[in-house]
Amino acid sequence: MEVKAIVKPSVALSTTSSSEEKVYQERFENVPNVLDGAQADSEVNLQIFNPHIDTSNVVEKKLMRKLDLWLLPWLTFLYLLSFLDRSSIGNARLYGLEKDLGINDKQYNLALTIFFIAYIVFDIPSNVFLKRLRPSILLSTLMLLWGIVMTVQGLVHNYGGLLGTRWMLGLFEGGFFPGAAYYFSCWYKRSEFGLRLAFFQSATTVSGAFGGLLAAAISNMDGVGGKPAWAWIFILEGLVTVLASIISFFVIQDFPDTAKFLTEEERTFVIRRLQEDDRFSAGGEELKMKYIFQSFRDWQTWVAMFLLGGTDGALYAFALFLPSIINQLGFTATPANLLTVPVYVVACTVTCTVAYYADRHPGHRGIISITFSCIGVVGYIVLIASRNATLSYVAVYLAACGIYPNIPNTNAWVSSNTEGSYKRSVTLAMMIGFANLNGAVTSNVYRGQDAPWYTLGHGIILMYICIAIISALVYRSLLKRENERRDRGERDEVIAGKNENRDDLVKNGCYGSIDEAKREKGDRWSGYRYEL
Repeated sequence: MEVKAIVKPSVALSTTSSSEEKVYQERFENVPNVLDGAQADSEVNLQIFNPHIDTSNVVEKKLMRKLDLWLLPWLTFLYLLSFLDRSSIGNARLYGLEKDLGINDKQYNLALTIFFIAYIVFDIPSNVFLKRLRPSILLSTLMLLWGIVMTVQGLVHNYGGLLGTRWMLGLFEGGFFPGAAYYFSCWYKRSEFGLRLAFFQSATTVSGAFGGLLAAAISNMDGVGGKPAWAWIFILEGLVTVLASIISFFVIQDFPDTAKFLTEEERTFVIRRLQEDDRFSAGGEELKMKYIFQSFRDWQTWVAMFLLGGTDGALYAFALFLPSIINQLGFTATPANLLTVPVYVVACTVTCTVAYYADRHPGHRGIISITFSCIGVVGYIVLIASRNATLSYVAVYLAACGIYPNIPNTNAWVSSNTEGSYKRSVTLAMMIGFANLNGAVTSNVYRGQDAPWYTLGHGIILMYICIAIISALVYRSLLKRENERRDRGERDEVIAGKNENRDDLVKNGCYGSIDEAKREKGDRWSGYRYEL
């Protein structure tokens, strides 16, 4: 009779974390070490990427600096351009966009809305195929296309042209951010991902500050070539994006196993350290529809959609209407744009500081999300109640600090709790797509007739932030309960040679080895622990 080989922790755990090792030892300390030739080698090799490569000479800190320098600055710059391109219409509005195109307040809001509807179309398919089509090709191509559309947006002469370009802009930008968020999760451990993503997403705050300065500077070109100032804002920013996209074909790296800027030893080291961090799929994963459906069936995905949707809906309303809000408080176009700069500087500083803390205290992400959402609640309550321009301007800072830190924190929190490369890509795409769909709603809440205090708009954004708070409480509570069930052994799988007679565990799945269970179940594996 053939005996199924089961590897003891002492053999199979050469790349596992101490917490994972403890789980294994508690459950498999009495498993007989029955190994049979090639089968034994197969069981061991599944745990180690490139077992023939010696990585002892790789210095981890030096390697991390190398990754950061190659990955973060350029992609952050690209996201700055992305957010600048989508939100610059708020700056252009102050320089006669509506008057020149003959549109009213409702039509302007519809132009904002149509962007977000188109935005979600590419989210899921682009993330699924990002690994197959290569980031250097897919992300750069998307950027080239939206850069062209952005440039053409400065040439439109009527409302139909504006709607068409906004739709195409949303369509091509839709795959960039969820693709980039998934891309970073394929390079960094869970305890490193949050700070990097915060640095990347700080581009939203920088673009807000830079957008105001840039719009004020470009406004001096009013009348050049017969084009108004708002048209030049679109044209120049679009041309910069086109140029950046061409450079990106050569600068953007693909995934760790093919990265040209790393040596073979460094590529192996990167993937092994991800596997140690419960990124079981880091060494490669075959595209199967069941991995995609795992995301659709997971309650995490649906709660996460409301968690990010509450914050992201507030973000877009804030970014698109901040210049108008300040303008209505008594400041003209250029001063209003310039007064947005310090708000974004403060938001950027707080965002990066919070991310640094969260990465070092991963069990606190839920508390962080709730705390800063409450700060946002205070800000919007003041905005609703205030009838003083100075007080309202101060409240804008509270609102920014309550919104911006939660975007990278939420993305890092959900990404850290989703294992399986394709499942994670779909989960992030669904979450980010739904969040951006809420941007279509919140882009309509600041109506011209509600100026200058916009009580209705502020009230709706306050509701969105409250949705984020409730979702964070639910998400954290359910994760904690699931961890407790796993601690009690209620989620244990049947593993060949160990607990084959446990009929009560059959519902959790039957597997030939722990490695198989990890690979097939991802974060649903009984040894996986969610971060709170």
